[in-house]
Amino acid sequence: MSVNHKLTNEQFLRSSRYNPEWVVASVSGAAHSLWLTEWLTTAIDLQPGMRVLDLGCGRASSSIFLHREFGVDVWATDLWFSASENLQRIRDADVERHVFPIQANARSLPFAAEYFDAVLSIDSFIYYGTDDLYLSYLARFLRPGGYLGIAGAGLMHEFDGPIPEHLRKWWTWDLCCLHSADWWRRHWDRSGMVAVELADSMPEGWKLWLDWLNVVAPDTQVEIEAIQTDGGNNLGYVRAIATRRDDVPLDEPVVSIPAQYTKKPLLRGE
Repeated sequence: MSVNHKLTNEQFLRSSRYNPEWVVASVSGAAHSLWLTEWLTTAIDLQPGMRVLDLGCGRASSSIFLHREFGVDVWATDLWFSASENLQRIRDADVERHVFPIQANARSLPFAAEYFDAVLSIDSFIYYGTDDLYLSYLARFLRPGGYLGIAGAGLMHEFDGPIPEHLRKWWTWDLCCLHSADWWRRHWDRSGMVAVELADSMPEGWKLWLDWLNVVAPDTQVEIEAIQTDGGNNLGYVRAIATRRDDVPLDEPVVSIPAQYTKKPLLRGE
């Protein structure tokens, strides 16, 4: 089966218009970023001219897609991948005036408060967004009513006990960052900062996970066999979408505490 056939899917008509060679050359993880971006944006009302933060954008293919398909301006932000390389990819796509590459840590973002209409993250949020306190930091960059949307690998349900036997050969300690759609709903709901609009899993998303791996990483047999054996019982793709509440003020982050030393006796009776 050709790469072109494997990366053509009737579920993702927008994504299928993009050259499979360009898509594969833009690989940055174990997911087809355009498929996930298209799935996520079916439930978000993106309008031309909106400012969008594409957080953890990898090689910026999702950022280019967002501008071309919706006319939004995108800040393509990633820690691991070079902003210079992404700029060249952005130039070659002729979207340089609307997609801006940034190399930055998700925990130290160089943006003004309430700057973005939407913050989207494709198969990246699990690496930092599971932190109980992270949403209070990230929400500052969203205008009230702005969208927060994530899509990526996840669980169909949380594991209450040991990891299933058929996953143990592949499972490593860092995969504890994978969670279910229901987990993300609870995680965001309890913050009180956002209103969760949607949290669900992709029907038969595990098959698309396999399709992508068989194209870009066919040598990862342990992962491929784990997903194939699992058959979607535990693994797949999840998404969550929320809007920032406008009735909850967000405090400025504490970046330093003024120190004033007053000398006192060290021991009693001195």
